[in-house]
Amino acid sequence: MDSFGSDFSSGGAGGKMDPGVIMEQVKVQIAVANAQELLQRMTDKCFKKCIGKPGSTLDNSEQKCIAMCMDRYMDAWNTVSRTYNSRLQRERARM
Repeated sequence: MDSFGSDFSSGGAGGKMDPGVIMEQVKVQIAVANAQELLQRMTDKCFKKCIGKPGSTLDNSEQKCIAMCMDRYMDAWNTVSRTYNSRLQRERARM
């Protein structure tokens, strides 16, 4: 994140930012935010599903449940993401 702040504050040549650079920085920030949200949602859902009594350690069945839940969640998310991106590309091609 430091590079974003320093690139932005430096203003490039003569105080003007290159719109392409700004767009790439925004895309990176959006990707990071999306990854954080995915991880948070997956953690919440799998914790609620798999952990009956929170304690200092996870028993073997809880560990397996968490691993399987996270795998399924990621598989589902990847499927939805691929389908969504494919649909976006088809819609853009029609324009």
